[in-house]
Amino acid sequence: MIQEKLRQLLPEVEVDPRAISALLCGSAAAVLVLKWVGRRRIQEKMEEARRTRDLGLERMEQVAWKFKQKNPGVQTSFILSLPLVELAEKLKEGSLSPEIVLYTYIDKALAVTQEVNCVTDFIQGCEEQLRDLTKRKEKGLLYGVPISIKDHIGCKGHISTGGLVQFLGKVEEEDSVIVKVLKRQGAIPFVKTNVPQSMINYDCSNVIFGQTLNPLNHKKSPGGSSGGEGALIAGGGSLLGFGTDVAGSIRLPSSFCGLCGLKPTGMGLSAPAVVTGILAFPIAVMATIGPMARDVDSLVLCMRALLCEDLFQLDPTVPPIPFNEEVYSSSKPLRIGFYDGDGYFQPSPSMKRAVQETKQLLQRAGHTLIPFSPPRIDYVVDELFTKGLFSDGAANLLDKLKGDIMDPNLKSQVNTYRLPVVVKRIGALLLKPVYPRIARDLNALCGQQHTIKFAPYWEGPFGAVCAMGRKTGLSQMCI
Repeated sequence: MIQEKLRQLLPEVEVDPRAISALLCGSAAAVLVLKWVGRRRIQEKMEEARRTRDLGLERMEQVAWKFKQKNPGVQTSFILSLPLVELAEKLKEGSLSPEIVLYTYIDKALAVTQEVNCVTDFIQGCEEQLRDLTKRKEKGLLYGVPISIKDHIGCKGHISTGGLVQFLGKVEEEDSVIVKVLKRQGAIPFVKTNVPQSMINYDCSNVIFGQTLNPLNHKKSPGGSSGGEGALIAGGGSLLGFGTDVAGSIRLPSSFCGLCGLKPTGMGLSAPAVVTGILAFPIAVMATIGPMARDVDSLVLCMRALLCEDLFQLDPTVPPIPFNEEVYSSSKPLRIGFYDGDGYFQPSPSMKRAVQETKQLLQRAGHTLIPFSPPRIDYVVDELFTKGLFSDGAANLLDKLKGDIMDPNLKSQVNTYRLPVVVKRIGALLLKPVYPRIARDLNALCGQQHTIKFAPYWEGPFGAVCAMGRKTGLSQMCI
């Protein structure tokens, strides 16, 4: 058949069938060789990343052992038992030294990751920062507090992978805004934590660093996409961590791991300095950075520290609204809306029970609880959220996954994205009478007809202006 086609295309040329066969065999072999070479390069990149991670863990072990040898009487169990607010007070007043606290948590984080595989990188600059910190005259609200950060939050000298091979080897040239502000408040970032491949998943596994387990039950997931943070904090290896959230990526790991997490309003704590272009239109459904900790008081202290002039100067896109102590400390009774079902997602019995118990506690405290139903929930989820998130039909996401080895936990999800638009449309039509929600999801994944591929907004002219604003401190430039 192929030979006939060639004869039609080249009627004047005598074609030797054996030459054609040899050419085809050679082409097929060349394709196979190229695929093998590409696969091998991916494997080498992943192996290099794992070696770097393992060297970091070895470094953690060395510095922790060295500190123990010099300080054999340190009560590490007492330090690890302190809530963040109490620990911060002791650090600030000087009854605990930042050195003791940092190395205690380095040692504990190492033990936790050996159990559940949650740490992907040791931020070795933490030791240098510790030395500089002790020379400071002014002590920030998080003075000497060791903190952990999610893999894709930018940290100078370290990679931000998003669980994707193509971002390996791309070292961050500077700290993200949130990391800069944390350092100015005295916090010490000391580890980065694991995420699912592409971060569009509620588990925590990727082909580079593997599966993270839930420290409360190793047969369970810690949730995602900030699953490494959830596992490390729940295991006791960190007091305060930072994740990001689009559709539950802070809230789900916090729930799965028994923690407290906060998703601030969009742009409330600066846009994440993260691997870019995974989603088509990041300002339609905005990711936000937020804290994760063991209790609410820790989140409050964190927000007090972060909502400061440093944040507003470094990122002019953040509204300059400081923490309102008067509102927070007020004892005035509140009117609080609640629901134990939104009419779209079916809550589990335990979730309903938790909402009802919380309602009763708030009522006993003198607050008024008002039941309500979220308006137009189908429209919000299907038209605004899903279509906003995948306005390009997941083209950017699929592009980022090209040449990558697919994590098993992501395969079924990505295979759905890869379906041709016509197949999605037909599938949606067939499923509509029986599974209307799945049908709406398939329609949403078709993308918008006029969506074009573009650089994320922070890489374009707007991003250039904002970057200039950050460097010059001209906060009005991006408002």
